[in-house]
Amino acid sequence: MGMSREILMEHLTEAFPEAEIILTDLAGDNDHWQAEIVSPQFAGIPRVKQHQLVYAALKGKMGGELHALALKTRAP
Repeated sequence: MGMSREILMEHLTEAFPEAEIILTDLAGDNDHWQAEIVSPQFAGIPRVKQHQLVYAALKGKMGGELHALALKTRAP
C-alpha cells in the first residue's frame, strides 16, 4: 500500500510549517521513507520527544499505511 510523498509531506508540513523537510524513498515502494526535518519547534527538546512529535503528526498512520520511517530531526 504505502504512503505517497505528497501525503507524507502534507502531514509533516502541517505539523511543522517552518521546517526544512527532505524525504527519501528508501526502497522505491512508498512504504519505507527517511525524513530529515530541521524545525525551530525542536529547539531545546530531546530527540526522543522530537520523534514523538513527528509520529503524532502522522495521525496514527505509522505502522499501517506507512510501514517504516527513519528520522533525522534537529533544530536549526
